Amino acid sequence: MVHVLQHVVFPLDRDPDLLPLYADPETWSVIEDEPVRVSNRAHLGNVLGRHRARIVAGRRVSFGTYFNAFAASYWQHWTSVRQVQLTVRTTGPATILVYRSNGSGIRQRVATREVTGETSSSFDLDLTQYSDGGWIWFDIVADQEQAVLEGAEWTSAQEPARTGKASLGITTYNKPDYCVETLRALASSPDALEFVDRIFLIDQGTQLVSEQAGYDEVAAQLGETLQVIRQANLGGSGGFSRAMHESLQRPESDFVQLLDDDVRLEPESLRRSIVFGQFATTPVLVGGHMFDLLDRAKLHGWAEVVDETPFVWRNLHMDEMPHDFAVANLRQSPLLHARMDADYNGWWMCLIPLEAIRTVGLALPAFIKWDDAEFCLRAGEQGFPTVSMPGVALWHVSWVNKDDTIDWQAYFHARNRIVAGLLHSNAPRGGRLLVHSRRVDLKHLMMMQYYPVALRAKALRDVLSGPDHMRRNLATAMPAARALASEFPETVVHRDPVAALHSRRGRQVYAPVSKKDLDTPSGLRLRWLTLSTLVSHWRHRPAPENVAQAEVEFGKDDAHWWRLSSFDSALVSAADGSGKNVYTRDRAKYRRMLRDTVRLHAELRRRWPELQQQYRDALPELVSPQSWQQIFEEKA
Repeated sequence: MVHVLQHVVFPLDRDPDLLPLYADPETWSVIEDEPVRVSNRAHLGNVLGRHRARIVAGRRVSFGTYFNAFAASYWQHWTSVRQVQLTVRTTGPATILVYRSNGSGIRQRVATREVTGETSSSFDLDLTQYSDGGWIWFDIVADQEQAVLEGAEWTSAQEPARTGKASLGITTYNKPDYCVETLRALASSPDALEFVDRIFLIDQGTQLVSEQAGYDEVAAQLGETLQVIRQANLGGSGGFSRAMHESLQRPESDFVQLLDDDVRLEPESLRRSIVFGQFATTPVLVGGHMFDLLDRAKLHGWAEVVDETPFVWRNLHMDEMPHDFAVANLRQSPLLHARMDADYNGWWMCLIPLEAIRTVGLALPAFIKWDDAEFCLRAGEQGFPTVSMPGVALWHVSWVNKDDTIDWQAYFHARNRIVAGLLHSNAPRGGRLLVHSRRVDLKHLMMMQYYPVALRAKALRDVLSGPDHMRRNLATAMPAARALASEFPETVVHRDPVAALHSRRGRQVYAPVSKKDLDTPSGLRLRWLTLSTLVSHWRHRPAPENVAQAEVEFGKDDAHWWRLSSFDSALVSAADGSGKNVYTRDRAKYRRMLRDTVRLHAELRRRWPELQQQYRDALPELVSPQSWQQIFEEKA
């Protein structure tokens, strides 16, 4: 039996920004080691359908692109497949050229074939030379007449290691429009639905998906495949745990595919992730990459890791992300040809084998933040690694216009990172985790951001209280964190166009000529600036005129701690540009909070071994299906 590993597809939307991810009809060169587009020949009119495209006479189109090249190194490394067959169906005279790359992105041609008329061309390709990385792809060149790609796929005659389907788990809170669009994409993609057992839509909001326009129609199309479950808002961890729990009851499912709600789905990616999971030699978590929904050729999430020191998440290649495929496509991006191993994957899209859930349990009752990373670390420790799979991706609103480290989510950032460190860090007393955490507090204090410091102090106190608090406040921690904002005037975003705010000394603009001109302090200057600022804020009250009216104004990108800390008050643009926050120095709050952060971090460090044992002992119960079942019943 022949199994289709991957179809060649074209975008569902007629969006020119998406085309570079699927087909590359452009000519590129290199100037001073940077890719440069010599000609732009991309026209949506040449896309004839989901699987068909026109190659204009005299033109070459490459399918060495993110969604249509074949990630050979990942298939060689994680599966036992050692030969794939590429089949390309064309109409008209053309030349098909097949290429491969190595881990350094060096291109090599492996086959060439001239075709005429209606032709199906097959190429047998070995997966034996891709240990460090590499893709396989094909180009089509039309001569004096146009040609048409009628379809293409990558197949294998080898049988998969497992054959079960996947249940989908979509967790949503008041994003009914996005959810209906996702359901529509699934309903119109039989190739993907073939591998889906159930779609569990966990609705935790007040704006119900079932009441959204278009829901009834798509629900009728999906039939019994779709099951909507309403429950109290238990955050991402509660919603995804419910999907895990429901999937465990499905004998037809070998996997649960977790999907966020505010996304645009490429259904072929869903299919590919499940097929890859079926073929993996040992069960693996298959993570999808994240493109920016508002800048759709820009990749933000690929191969994420947890840095042991200071126990923080990041992209494996931080300096290279985000990657803009409109600026440098796959063939022009050597780094993207290397095989990258991940520690975890965000739960915007992640396929989890049910075998892993039966072994390690469900999600930590963390509400949001770190639940995905902690689960993947826990699974990895038990022999279920995470694969960040190229060609498997969706579009999600990125964090470019957000700053959730200073809103109510600061509580979960702080608490869940420390809990994850207690559970998984191998460094004595967490290594530099607590040092880094204390520095975060100091930066917020020097920036006059007292609300996140108050939330972080509450988080530390809860961690110190022991692991039972996580289940106890699962449904109440978020409302409590949001309610606390009323005590901090800097949380108000001023948007009134009539009473526009102005500062006494005007806007502070920093426009360095080059990266070398950035004023970021380091070394002795950093230490002196930190110490002198901490002492100054402790000793001196703000000037009355700077309390009455903001002293200066900063754009969001210029509002760094080493700049704001020099002033008594400041107007700072909100991350989304919708208005301005007013930060005003408060000596009494500053003194109290500085004492608290020093004391709490010292106590955490002193009690780290004791707390580590408590949290590790409590983990099996916290993540057990029985514990979560009780939570679901209590919050029904």
